[in-house]
Amino acid sequence: NNFRISDRRVNTTYMASQNIVTITDANWDEEVLKSTVPVLVDFWAEWCGPCKMLAPVLEELATEYAGKAKVAKLNIEESQALANQFRITSIPTVLLFKNGQPTEQIVGLRSKSQYKAAIDKAAV
Repeated sequence: NNFRISDRRVNTTYMASQNIVTITDANWDEEVLKSTVPVLVDFWAEWCGPCKMLAPVLEELATEYAGKAKVAKLNIEESQALANQFRITSIPTVLLFKNGQPTEQIVGLRSKSQYKAAIDKAAV
């Protein structure tokens, strides 16, 4: 039980990041579809262990790509319609959007270099 409490505290701190955008149904169009820079969207849930392991990697990417790309998180429990729209069946799933269109999908926990490669390709 102590581990779970600690784990949640880390995730809460992470979610408060200035560089990560929290996506909801209300801001999806503005933050993702109308973005002038590529957007890496992490589809996640509170109960997903690998999602929590991915959090620090996304934080690093958000800092490294500030101004060049956007890193965002969408909680599938709170935005089920969007998760269904993009056929998210396994999490974490990361979709990269460019000009409002999904251009790449990465399913499961991957290395930071794979996420970087996707962003770099879209940022061209």
